[in-house]
Amino acid sequence: MQVLLINNDGGGFADYIEVPDGASVQEVFTEKVGNRPASDYLIRVNRQPCASQQILQEGDRISITPTKIEGAG
Repeated sequence: MQVLLINNDGGGFADYIEVPDGASVQEVFTEKVGNRPASDYLIRVNRQPCASQQILQEGDRISITPTKIEGAG
């Protein structure tokens, strides 16, 4: 299935990605961001805060925004 991923980390980008049916927010986060702690990010689905185990639906919009910016004082 296809979802829109908005990644505001670094330069930022938005793109439609393919995820398997039944994929959770945590699975997509781990695949796209890696092993960095999820607590350093604001993660939303369809503009609403979400649980890490929320199952994604076709057409969902996922945004990943860092809450800590490197080099900021």
